[in-house]
Amino acid sequence: MKNLFLLVTLASLSLSTTSFAVETMGEKVQDKANDLQRATSEKMNRLGEAVCMESDAECLAKKANNRAEEAEEATKDKATELKNKIDD
Repeated sequence: MKNLFLLVTLASLSLSTTSFAVETMGEKVQDKANDLQRATSEKMNRLGEAVCMESDAECLAKKANNRAEEAEEATKDKATELKNKIDD
């Protein structure tokens, strides 16, 4: 039983190796540009939310929409970064 457990453990460890790929310089620059663009967008959204003069419901709706857009952009960027790391 111990041998079987050891064999299964070693097999799973050998099969679950992570790929150690290196991003190209262009991909790293693109990642930094995406991070900067997301940060800028986030700051502009926060500024717009702070000065919102509409009703509370409308301000909350805009805030929720901003958060959803930010999450979508972050997810897309991180997926692209992961793809770039694996592709190389």
